[in-house]
Amino acid sequence: MTLITQDVMVRANIDVNRMSAQRKVELADEIYALQPNLLASVLVLPRFGVDTLQLEVPIHVLLVVFQAMKRSGHAFPTITEDVQETCLQRLTATIGFTEGVPPDLVEQMITRFCADHPERYLLAFVYGYLGEHDLLRVRTDAEKFLLLAALNLVECVAYVGAQFQT
Repeated sequence: MTLITQDVMVRANIDVNRMSAQRKVELADEIYALQPNLLASVLVLPRFGVDTLQLEVPIHVLLVVFQAMKRSGHAFPTITEDVQETCLQRLTATIGFTEGVPPDLVEQMITRFCADHPERYLLAFVYGYLGEHDLLRVRTDAEKFLLLAALNLVECVAYVGAQFQT
């Protein structure tokens, strides 16, 4: 069951797109207070070669993800570094599973992964936003780290969201 509905996702994206630069800074301050590890996972990207212009993409993704978490009506627990690491390991294993697989089968696997994902609307937003900025092809190590960081935000939300299901 998805906690972040399509409506919540759309509204969160609209909210962030309409925010002034000052309001975005205030939202980043909220993220720092409530989800500091998510913020850190994005702010560390320049150490991996992500330039300032590219960094705007995962920052926007983070702002929208956090806004969606707020709009969902659920009190998400603070996502720890351990949760982030667990999710990143699962994500890289999933991605690694497609190596050497014929492209048509990879496409089917990705479609199935997205359709069955517990936070499919959040995942669709992230894939769409990265695609709009031509960051899905992973031509450099910096793009690889950016992609993993953005997708891991989704995985972390899904992981802690599963706690609401039990």
